Amino acid sequence: QLQLVESGGGLVGPGGSLRLSCVASGRTFSTYGMGWFRQVPGKEREFVALISWNGDTTSYADSVKGRFTISRDNAKNTVYLQMNSLKPEDTAVYFCAANSVLVRLRFGEGDYWGHGTQVTVSS
Repeated sequence: QLQLVESGGGLVGPGGSLRLSCVASGRTFSTYGMGWFRQVPGKEREFVALISWNGDTTSYADSVKGRFTISRDNAKNTVYLQMNSLKPEDTAVYFCAANSVLVRLRFGEGDYWGHGTQVTVSS
């Protein structure tokens, strides 16, 4: 079982950068694919990025491709989301999730979810 805790959100101006972290408790973190998602009130949760257990495979939503980078450090039980060139439309609560089957993350399916961290992009 995993518990996931996100951090690193905040208020940033357009064009700025933030790095989100998701720390997992549990000895099996390195066996899970990990993903980042975001949600705006009144809208469905949206896939952002995913990464395989060993970091060899990554995938991004078209809306963030070239601006966001997902990475992980299994020694620290942590997955990161580096967000650059932020836009107001990136404003959302960002969640991390774990799934033992990587492809299921692409469809929004997580075995475990964090509680989210707020990212606000505004001048």
